[in-house]
Amino acid sequence: MPKTFSHTRFLLSALCAAALLALLAGSLRAQPASSVVTTDVPSLSELKRTGLARSRFHAAAANHQAEAANGQPPQADLETFKSTIQPLLKQYCYDCHGPDEMEGNVRVSALDPDLLQGADTDWWTEVFAAVTKGEMPPPDQYEMEDAERRLIVNWLSTELDAASVLRRQSGTHSAFRRLTRYEYNYALQDLLGLPWDFAKDLPPEPHSEEGFENSSELLHLSVSQFETYHRLAREALDRATVRGDQPQPLYWGVPMQAAAQREFNQQNAQLDKKKKELAAEPEKLEAELAKLEKTFHQPHGTAYYKQLSTGRTAKSEWNYGGAKYAFAPTDTKPQLPESYDCVAILPANRRQNLIVELGNRLPDEGTLRVTVRASRVDSDKPGYPSLQLLFGWQASNEGRALLRVSDEDTPVTATADEPQLIQWDVPLGEIYPRNSVRKTSRMGAIPSPSEYIRIANSGASAGDVQIDYVLVEAPVYDQWPPKSHTNIFFDSDHSSDELAYAREILERFMTRAWRHKPTDAELDRKLALFKTMRAQCDRFEDAVLEVLATILSSPQFLYVAQASPDKDAAADDYHLASRLALFLWCSVPDDELLALAESGQLSDDKVLHAQVERMLNDPRSDRLSEHFVHQWLNLELLGFVNFKQIDPLLKEAMQHEPIALFDEVLTQNASVLDFLHSEYTMVNQRLAQHYGLPGVYGNHFRRVELKGDYRQGGLLTQPGVLAMNSDYPDSHPLKRAIWLLECLLADPPPPPPPAVPQIDLADPEIAKMTLKERIENHRNHAACKSCHVKIDPWGIAFENFDALGKWRDNIRGKPVDASSQLFNGETLDGMDGLKRFLLQNRQDQFIQATTGKLATFALGRPLRFEDQADVDAITAKVRQEGDGLRTMIHTIVQSDLFKSP
Repeated sequence: MPKTFSHTRFLLSALCAAALLALLAGSLRAQPASSVVTTDVPSLSELKRTGLARSRFHAAAANHQAEAANGQPPQADLETFKSTIQPLLKQYCYDCHGPDEMEGNVRVSALDPDLLQGADTDWWTEVFAAVTKGEMPPPDQYEMEDAERRLIVNWLSTELDAASVLRRQSGTHSAFRRLTRYEYNYALQDLLGLPWDFAKDLPPEPHSEEGFENSSELLHLSVSQFETYHRLAREALDRATVRGDQPQPLYWGVPMQAAAQREFNQQNAQLDKKKKELAAEPEKLEAELAKLEKTFHQPHGTAYYKQLSTGRTAKSEWNYGGAKYAFAPTDTKPQLPESYDCVAILPANRRQNLIVELGNRLPDEGTLRVTVRASRVDSDKPGYPSLQLLFGWQASNEGRALLRVSDEDTPVTATADEPQLIQWDVPLGEIYPRNSVRKTSRMGAIPSPSEYIRIANSGASAGDVQIDYVLVEAPVYDQWPPKSHTNIFFDSDHSSDELAYAREILERFMTRAWRHKPTDAELDRKLALFKTMRAQCDRFEDAVLEVLATILSSPQFLYVAQASPDKDAAADDYHLASRLALFLWCSVPDDELLALAESGQLSDDKVLHAQVERMLNDPRSDRLSEHFVHQWLNLELLGFVNFKQIDPLLKEAMQHEPIALFDEVLTQNASVLDFLHSEYTMVNQRLAQHYGLPGVYGNHFRRVELKGDYRQGGLLTQPGVLAMNSDYPDSHPLKRAIWLLECLLADPPPPPPPAVPQIDLADPEIAKMTLKERIENHRNHAACKSCHVKIDPWGIAFENFDALGKWRDNIRGKPVDASSQLFNGETLDGMDGLKRFLLQNRQDQFIQATTGKLATFALGRPLRFEDQADVDAITAKVRQEGDGLRTMIHTIVQSDLFKSP
C-alpha cells in the first residue's frame, strides 16, 4: 500500500457510502451468473434504471450539505468508533493488521480514529476502499455480515466526508500553471481569428499520473521558453496581418481532356508505330490495331481518363522528372466549361494517381483554393464515395512529401447529369514541409522545384468518382485587408492619432489575451514600450505588432491563475471566465464572457448556467470532447497501433469513435452510463463494416440504433480501445484490465513487485496454452498472485474480442472461456457479465470516477483529499438528476470546487 496519497487512490477510496449502501441495500455480494435462478433476466438497459433506483449516493452529500448549512465545524465521532467500529475491526482485521501482525504494511489497530485532526486519514481511506469493494476482510477467511459491513462503511464515509470539508475550509487551492500546447494554439486561433496551427513548433506535453496534460504540477516555464513564445507570437502576428496591396492571384484551369491528351498522344504513337511496322501486312495490322484498341477501352485499377463519346481510356500517369506534367498558370480566371467529353475516374479503395502538377509558382501565404466538378459513376449503387485533397512534391528520388490538407472528406452525391462543385480552401502557410528548392531550382531541372495537388477517392463505398475539371487559385483573399488584419487594426476615430489609436488597440487586445481589463499602470507600460518601438520602426503597424508579441509572451497570457489572492469580486469573475473558457473551449474567454465578468454578472448562478449552455452549443466545445476524451481514455496508445490489418480509414474511424460517443452523450444529455453500455453506437461506413452493421454509408459519423446486443454499445467494446490494449496477434487481458481499472473506475492496480517471473513461451507446454491459461499459470507464482487476482478477472472478461476488437468464439480451435472470479468471490461471465456487474454493482463508483476525471480536467490540477466532499456532492446531485453528462458539467461549474478552486 503506498504511503503517498494519489488522486486515483482518492477516487477509489472516495467510492463513498452511496456506492456501498447501494450494494448493501440489496446484496453486497452479487450472485455468480451460474447460480442465479430466474426466468426473467433483466436487460442491460433495465440494469441501468434499477441501479440508479438503488443508489444511495445522495446520503453522502446530505451530510456535507448539512454541515455547510449549519456553519458549524464538523466534529469527530469517536464515541461510535469505540462502541461499535473498533470491536468489528478487532474481530475482522486485527488478526492480519493488528498489534501482532502487519500484512501489507498496514496496522489498522495503530490508526488514529480521529480522522478530522489525526494524521492517518490516507490510511483510513485505503481501509474504506478495501471494505467497500468486499476485498477486506478476505471473503475466503471471514464471513462479515452485511449489517456489520454497513456500520463500518457508514461511519468511515461520514468521518472521511467531514475531514474533507474541514481541510478544504482551512486550506488554499492555487493551481498556477501555464497554458498547454493545445490551449495556447486555440487561444491564438480565437484571438487572431485564424484556424491555423500556431503551436506546431512546441514540444508535446508530459502526462500526469492521472493521464492529463493540463495538470498544474507539470506545466512550468523557463526563461528560455519565454523567448520561444515571443518568437512564435511575432510569427503568428506577422501572418495574421498584411502589408501593401493585395497580391494578384494565379489560376490553373485544367480540363481532364487536356490532362488526358498526353496519355492519348502516347496511345496514338503506339498505333502509328504499328501502322509503320505492319504496313505490308494489312491483315496482321488490322488484328494488332484491334488488340491495341481493346486495351485502350478497358478500365484500370488506379485513376484513369475516359473519353465519354468513344469509351477510350488511359491510365493516369505522373513522373516528377523534367516537369513534363506541370500545367502553367494564367493571370485571368478561366471560365468553367459548360460541357465536357473527357473525365478522370477515381476507383474506390485503390491507390490514387490523379495528380495535377502546378509548377513552382505557388506563394508562401494566402489561401490555395481548389475546385473540382465531380459526380458518382454508379449512382444506382447504395452509398456514395468521398473525396479528399492532398498536397505533395518530389524534388528527387529521395526528397518527397505527400500531405493530406483537407480537414474532412467531402461526400460525392451528385449524378453525372448534374455534377457538383467541391471546393477546398487550404492556407498555404500551414502546408509543411514545402518543396525547399522551389525558389532556387529551375523548372525541368533536378532537383525539381515543382509542387502538385492530388485528389483521392477516400470513401469506404465501392463507388467510383468522375471529375471533368479542376480549378486552382492562389493566393485567394475574400477581402482585403483580411479579417485577421482588421481584427487588430480596426476602424477607429483615433486612427489619425498614432498614440491614441495604439492605446485603443492595446487595451482591446490585452483584455482578450490577458482575460481581464488591464489596469492603467499595465496599459501605460505597454504604451511606453510602443513609443520606444515606434522610434525604431518605419511603420506604425510594425511597432504595434512588436508590443502585441510581448503581450502574448507575457505570464499574464501564458499562465493561468486559478485563485484570486486579493479577493476582489471583479477579479474573481474574470478568473471564473478564464476557467470556464479553458474547461469548455480549451481557450480564452470571448467578448461576451468578458463583458459579463466585467459587470459582475457571471458569478450569478442563472447567468452562469446560461453561459455554459451557450458554450456547449458552440462548435468550440468540440475541443472539450477531443481533448478530454483523448486524455481520459489514454487514446494516445491508439496512435501507436500499426497492425497491417487496420487500414488508414479504419484507424481514423477507431480514433474518432470514442469522441463521437462523448459528443452524442453530451448533446443529448444522456446518462454517462452509456459509456458502459448503450443501445446505440456512433459509426461511419468503414467502422460499420468492421462491426458488421449494414446500411451505413459515407465517412461521417452518425448514430445507429442497436438491438440490445452486449457485444456493441459503450466504450468497453469499441475496437479502437480493444486494439490499443492488445498485443497483436493476441489480445491482452492485463492491458485491458488495467485500462478499465485506471481510466473508467479510477481504481489502478498496485505496481508489480520486483523480480516478477516472465512467462516462458519457449516451454512447449506453455506455448500450447491459451492466453487465459498462461495468465492463470503465471498467477500461481506466489510473487504474482496478490496483484493478478485483483487484475486478471477484469481483463479475461474481454477475451471474446480479438486483437482487432472483433468478436470470436474460438481461439486456435478451443472455445473462448471468458469467465472469471473477482477477488471478492463474484463471477464475471464474459462481456455480458462484465457489463451486468458494472451496471448492477459499480454504477456509483463509475459515475464518481467520471466526475473526478472531468473535475480534474476542469480544474487543471490533481484532486486532493480535501476535494473529496465536493466531488461526493457533485456526484450525488448528478445521480439525483439522472446521470446526464451535460448535467455533470453544469454541476461541476456551479460547485464551490470550480468557483473557488
